[in-house]
Amino acid sequence: MKPIGPLPPEFAGQTGMLAIGGQSADDWAAEAGTPVFVYDARIIAARVARFRAAFPGVDLHYAIKANPLPALLDAVAPLVDGLDVASAGELVRALAVKPAETISFAGPGKRDAELEAAITSGAAINVESEGEAARALAIADRLGRTPRLAVRVNPDVELRGSGMRMGGRPSPFGIDAHRVPTLVRTLLAAGADWRGFHVYAGSQALDARAIADTQAATIALAARLSEEAGAAPPLVNLGGGFGVPYFAGDTPLDVEAVGAALAVTSRPAVLTDTRFAIELGRWLVAEAGIYLTRVVDVKESGGETFVIVDGGLNHQLAASGNFGTVVRRNYPLAVARAMGEPAAMTASIVGPLCTPLDRLGDRVSLPQVRPGDLIAVFLAGAYGATASPSAFLGHPPAAERVVSGGVS
Repeated sequence: MKPIGPLPPEFAGQTGMLAIGGQSADDWAAEAGTPVFVYDARIIAARVARFRAAFPGVDLHYAIKANPLPALLDAVAPLVDGLDVASAGELVRALAVKPAETISFAGPGKRDAELEAAITSGAAINVESEGEAARALAIADRLGRTPRLAVRVNPDVELRGSGMRMGGRPSPFGIDAHRVPTLVRTLLAAGADWRGFHVYAGSQALDARAIADTQAATIALAARLSEEAGAAPPLVNLGGGFGVPYFAGDTPLDVEAVGAALAVTSRPAVLTDTRFAIELGRWLVAEAGIYLTRVVDVKESGGETFVIVDGGLNHQLAASGNFGTVVRRNYPLAVARAMGEPAAMTASIVGPLCTPLDRLGDRVSLPQVRPGDLIAVFLAGAYGATASPSAFLGHPPAAERVVSGGVS
């Protein structure tokens, strides 16, 4: 038997049939079919409110790569100050719900057409190399537009304990810190509307002290680069890195401790008029989503029990352990009709794909399971449907539903 991760607090105390947004899991499955992702936007709104209380005066950006579903963006956009995108496709979705001046475009491989789309729309571009900056300036000159350009910095520091480290080492992301002042001066001399710095050191961290230390180091780095460039940045995007507890033994991030530390971090004089932003994706939306999949069969093989469901890694690659996880561990999951009931069996939950990688739960303890039951996989709001190989083996995509305000 292998443990599962902790259920999100909004669902941990439920008994009997799982309810999502005031509606039973059975009703969601009957309405949408299975598999289906259900996202409760009210949980996201509560996360935003918690952020606002912990970080007064700090802008909140949503990194839409975590979940770009248009119906979800409709709910999230009014709650946040900006949207961060990483492709022309995401830019189109962001522009549908937010003014261009609140949108920033990151990513190390922007094509000329993407740079042109961003410049034409008025979105800010986080340039990630001197070559990309030169291309953006040339495109803007051809269009007769003033480009809004920020500089993504590959920082000298990394975020300790992060699931994905993106600083303090050679990287395709951003420009090495020692080259940044020269580039800023080049952008200013070319007449660009310089928007400041974007610094992202890592993601999926649960250590409040590590995040606070990284934010303090980022502020000091931004001040040093600004002084060397001879210009104060309008905005410093401090990145994000806020993690959520996926696995057994994980503890929730103390967001209030991070906010308290940032509040007492000294602000160098060169940053007196600079705004700060924090860019979050997973922390805002992951715990708001549940993936429901129907049990097709329960079988025995070699003394082990396998619960076979109608969805798998084609929709939930991360939950299968194949999305950056070194050691396979179990996401929180449950039998939807038996919330809070004691375990009666140990089984592996596997999907319908012809690959042994298609495993949503590895030898987990469950109440008795029978064909027709729904299995709920939690923390499905981030990096689910769009981060999974939905075309693999030709199975249909999962449905997606959003609860906003009332049940919808």
